[in-house]
Amino acid sequence: MGRWMAAVLVCGPGAALSHRSAAALWGFGKEAPQGPIDITVRRRFASRRGRLRVRSRPSLPGEDILALDDIAVTSPVRTLLDQAAELLPPGVQRRSSDRDRRERQLERLISEANKLELIDPDVLRTRLERRRGEPGVRPLRELLDRHGFLLSDSDLEIFFGRIVRGAKLPMPLSKQWVNGHEVDFYWPDLELVVEADSLRYHRMASTQSRDLERDQIHTATGLTTLRFSHYQVARKPHVVRRVLQETMGRLGRRRGDSR
Repeated sequence: MGRWMAAVLVCGPGAALSHRSAAALWGFGKEAPQGPIDITVRRRFASRRGRLRVRSRPSLPGEDILALDDIAVTSPVRTLLDQAAELLPPGVQRRSSDRDRRERQLERLISEANKLELIDPDVLRTRLERRRGEPGVRPLRELLDRHGFLLSDSDLEIFFGRIVRGAKLPMPLSKQWVNGHEVDFYWPDLELVVEADSLRYHRMASTQSRDLERDQIHTATGLTTLRFSHYQVARKPHVVRRVLQETMGRLGRRRGDSR
């Protein structure tokens, strides 16, 4: 902690901890082992100072600088933007394995920041809308869309219905009450329940616990429950179709054997 404060102070007015160092101070990231301390200065600054990595950004908004433990530091949103811009810079082609690794690293940063209640994905989306075109906005938006994609109930039914019809499967009932819980889709003849989850980063433990209990109640009464993300329904219909076909085929055979 002391070295971070000393690093900011030595760079003078307008200096703040940023990038990896800011993520480490907030608690949702780590500095590189033996790496330099990242500093952003909101004025012209050309000096090199030993183990410091200083970036001069006179145009950085003042609202992006906060104080934590008396240390000036970039806000959680700005820190995530800076990390996204460095991990996934525009126009840089990378091997798929390297890009996947970097995306997972950015995902972990978002997840940890959310666990610490430093950001909320919905608020983050709103902030990104106001920062269109800035470095880091695009990869953050793509990641949020991938894991938090949310359809309205009516759109969900339309997308899901297309998948079912395209696979030539029987249509389900929607928004039915089963075992005291409203379910998204239900095939009573097959005793199959399908739920569509947004799987957002900010899903609370209490929500997850209720979902688990609901699934367990269905299982205890002999039902089969499948969960798909809204993103899968909208963007990966082939995955949903394959799982539905295989599951419904198995349930149909089981039902035939029991007769």
